[in-house]
Amino acid sequence: MSARILVVDDIEANRRLLRARLEAQYYTVLLAENGMQALGRAKDEQPDIILLDVMMPGMDGYEVCKRLKADNETAHIPVVMVTALNDTEDRIRGLDAGAEDFLTKPFEDFALMSRIGALTRYNSVAAELRQRQASSGLRDELNENPLQRIRDKPARVFVVDDNPRSSARIADMLRSGGHNAVTLIEAGGLSDLAEQGVDILLLSMLSDRFDALKLCAHFKSNEATRSLSILLLCDPEDQQRAGKGLELGASDVIFSPVDRQELLARVRTQARRARYIDMLRERVDRGLELSIIDQLTGLYNRRFMTNQLDSFMRRAVMGGAPVSVMMADIDHFKSVNDTYGHDAGDEVLIEVASRLKSNVRALDVVCRPGGEEFLVIMPETPGDLACAAAERIRQAVAAQPFSVNKGEREISITVSAGVGTVLGPEDTVADLVKRADVALYQAKSSGRNRVENQAA
Repeated sequence: MSARILVVDDIEANRRLLRARLEAQYYTVLLAENGMQALGRAKDEQPDIILLDVMMPGMDGYEVCKRLKADNETAHIPVVMVTALNDTEDRIRGLDAGAEDFLTKPFEDFALMSRIGALTRYNSVAAELRQRQASSGLRDELNENPLQRIRDKPARVFVVDDNPRSSARIADMLRSGGHNAVTLIEAGGLSDLAEQGVDILLLSMLSDRFDALKLCAHFKSNEATRSLSILLLCDPEDQQRAGKGLELGASDVIFSPVDRQELLARVRTQARRARYIDMLRERVDRGLELSIIDQLTGLYNRRFMTNQLDSFMRRAVMGGAPVSVMMADIDHFKSVNDTYGHDAGDEVLIEVASRLKSNVRALDVVCRPGGEEFLVIMPETPGDLACAAAERIRQAVAAQPFSVNKGEREISITVSAGVGTVLGPEDTVADLVKRADVALYQAKSSGRNRVENQAA
């Protein structure tokens, strides 16, 4: 999986070296030689990952990272801080600035590529969700920085380490930072992690009793646990195996001995990342719902209705089962609004929708094209059966009075309905809907509260 990577370093030799190493692995490389240039290129070019040097004159990498994460247009771009500094304090400062990871010079190609690979996989999921969100009905939310809406909440961390002392120590560190920690020894096993609401799995690679990489591969191949963030704990001398863990799907690595502040910073980063993905998924789902659902009644809207009519009509005219539609209109609906108010009108619309849904088959598609008009698509239904179904619906609406004004009044409501059925291979959706519309007009003209069928 390739990516576009922005390399930010004030030393030309370092930029050239990183560019050569990355291009050898078929990454596309962009360059910036100072903080201001990096901010501009990040906004204009929208790279997938930023490799950001810490020690730069003028504006250092920490400040650049903070500005990137504060900007709505660049906040989503993963940042890897690159520096010759190796103190825990420096790593924590980078993570606190919003960086996703930290590389200490000099680093091997394997460590570099493993980190980039892990971030590329994460970024590809996030990018796809952002793209799907952009095509949904929630465009107004794209103008905000979604990361600013994510609050630091306690994470539930499962510590998989068969050493009682080290696992207890790590769990105590997590609990002191406000997180919920459970150790393998306390839980007695690894079953039902998803049901337990685990956010992060901390896998120790220091154990002789189990293979952490096999466990990592297992969890990432299992549908129920695939979305878990996995944090690997390993020896500083075992970076190659740590890199392999990142290739297998682990999200991050922390080296022993574990520093409390770094552990809490990395757990916080992983929790934020997971919540960001969850938030994007929720927005995509909500956007999809908004695109096909009428928000007042919960019925399908005109857009979805049209698509479904096209689909069922194509099958019917090609020799498939017949399809019929029922178009219904609430009788004297304007007088309901005029007499009892528009809130009462909304209550009537919602209750009519409920009675419609309660009196159709599972395969029928109930829609609200707009106003007081409803349409039911009845697949595999000839005209006589469609008329019988329409009559059942009419009776259900008229049978009981409607409660309006929050239960203060009861009023009688009826509907008129027209039925249209596909007649032959030359039929179109427009023909079908027109028949139902003409039949509805006949029902209205004949006294309302009745069903008519326009056969031709």
